[in-house]
Amino acid sequence: MVIGSVVHTLTTGAPAGAEIWLKLPTTVEPVRVMPAKEGAEMAHVNEHDLTARNDGGGQERDDQEWQYPEAFSVSTITDGEYEVPVTEVALEPGPDGAPNEPVQMYRTAGPDCEPEVGLPAQRTQWIEQRGDTETYQGRDRDLADDGRSAMRRGEASHEWRGESRAPRRAKPGKRVTQMHYARRGEITPEMRYVALREQCDPEVVREEVAAGRAIIPNNVNHPESEPMIIGRKFLVKVNANIGNSAVTSSIAEEVSKLRWATQWGADTVMDLSTGDDIHTTREWIIRNSPVPIGTVPIYQALEKVDGQAEKLTWEIFRDTVIEQCEQGVDYMTIHAGVLLRYVPLTAERVTGIVSRGGSIMAGWCLAHHEESFLYTHFDELCEIFAQYDVAFSLGDGLRPGCIADANDEAQFAELDTLAELTKRAWEYDVQVMVEGPGHVPLHKVRENVERQQELCDGAPFYTLGPLVTDIAPGYDHITSAIGATEIARYGTAMLCYVTPKEHLGLPNRDDVKTGVITYKIAAHAADLAKEHPGAQDRDDALSKARFEFRWRDQFNLSLDPQTAEEYHDETLPAEPAKTAHFCSMCGPKFCSMRISQDIRDTYGSAEAQAAIAGMQQKSKEFLESGAEVYLPQPTVRS
Repeated sequence: MVIGSVVHTLTTGAPAGAEIWLKLPTTVEPVRVMPAKEGAEMAHVNEHDLTARNDGGGQERDDQEWQYPEAFSVSTITDGEYEVPVTEVALEPGPDGAPNEPVQMYRTAGPDCEPEVGLPAQRTQWIEQRGDTETYQGRDRDLADDGRSAMRRGEASHEWRGESRAPRRAKPGKRVTQMHYARRGEITPEMRYVALREQCDPEVVREEVAAGRAIIPNNVNHPESEPMIIGRKFLVKVNANIGNSAVTSSIAEEVSKLRWATQWGADTVMDLSTGDDIHTTREWIIRNSPVPIGTVPIYQALEKVDGQAEKLTWEIFRDTVIEQCEQGVDYMTIHAGVLLRYVPLTAERVTGIVSRGGSIMAGWCLAHHEESFLYTHFDELCEIFAQYDVAFSLGDGLRPGCIADANDEAQFAELDTLAELTKRAWEYDVQVMVEGPGHVPLHKVRENVERQQELCDGAPFYTLGPLVTDIAPGYDHITSAIGATEIARYGTAMLCYVTPKEHLGLPNRDDVKTGVITYKIAAHAADLAKEHPGAQDRDDALSKARFEFRWRDQFNLSLDPQTAEEYHDETLPAEPAKTAHFCSMCGPKFCSMRISQDIRDTYGSAEAQAAIAGMQQKSKEFLESGAEVYLPQPTVRS
């Protein structure tokens, strides 16, 4: 069975960030998850035309979009029964005319589709064949699902136009999680698919999922998704945030953000919408997403009570969770570790509570002077998640918002509770990953991941960076990537990206691209350090292309072919420069690689050079012996 088939061109996208203080009323600072949209500088997406394409079948998509190079195509890898799409890059022959094998790369972009139709539900067959789920009518739709604006209008805008399917859940007495199957010794199609992507044995996948050391986030109501795995034994994954805000809202733009993020390599996407049409926006996103979709359901629940945290109830939150389960959300951030007794521990912090979800729950606990309903009803959440195979992303609501607050009592107290909750979720066969900081100086980074792995029995760690210094606004994609590389090297399984606009404003299209690529670099560097199978293949192919001055191959093998070629062409724009044996840095006379090639051409390969060196040594020995052709016969003594 093939999932995915055709290379597609993409448009635009952007996530955002925010952090919040403890004090009530809360004040927002742009740090982690302010889901909002950039303004006029963003790509010009017509929100009334979600079907525009560039193939002659309608209006062109954004005129700023990047086209895949001709050398790119979609191929498949197979185990004889299952096939996984990969991006294949054709390479030019070497200088001697010898062919170079194409390079196959992990692919997150998914197949092309009309946004108003969505992706095909290609996992439905796998889900139905197991025979442990059933369709049902689902909860009644409420205008409150789409927020206050929809309630004022009396309708949601831009309702989903594609196929509407009845929601699916486990039959009574059944659990339908990948962890449940793995613990029964079953290797599911999802596990085999993942094993092909990761170049490992399917049994390794099953063992890691069964032990809770890896998760495959695959809600039964998101059959469009291509299975992927998050765990320390596997490739380090990258998440990108998207979502509308109360200031600006456009469903078309959010779908474009999704496509833009996955084109550049986002392994999962979180929809952090807080504005208009939350439910409808999420429906469009899920139906068009080939990657797992995560959410923070407390945001939508808060919108249902007019943004007043003290009015939140367990019943409203539970209904919101079921709503999102039925739509197909694959994992949800739940800030159940923010307990009433931990709130005072943040009082002396420099930046207080900087998690939006954490501050909401802290405010609720203080307003009612009760324990968080997320904690007291956690077992019921587990029962719900087990019916749909939704994974927990246990939120770090007390994460540090500056390096001065790193590794403090509040942060680690919450981690102790997250470890407790991890094991409680596992009792229901529910998959779990644990979120982490944040802002942490480099010498304290390792302690975070090692402590989490020990306390949580190896459950996947999912971190924002961390940022290793607070003095570089405008460059926090770099300060955080340094920490991200370090923490991933020691075992973090997924990284939440940061853009250059962190702490400063709303990221635009270029910021999103920069953030994703920066974090793909961090993740890949960690994969190399962990010696993941096949991780170095792309590096080796690019290095060979660089030495042989195959400029097109260098561009195409890079994480950002567009920028690589643009930088080259700034000083050497002529087409013949694409075959020149130099760049503008050193010029034709001082290029070290050209000189190295000249040496090889003159003196041959390393093998030939070794032979020459051996001959030179023998020549020296001959001269030292007197240069006699015939050496005197040795005297034999009796």
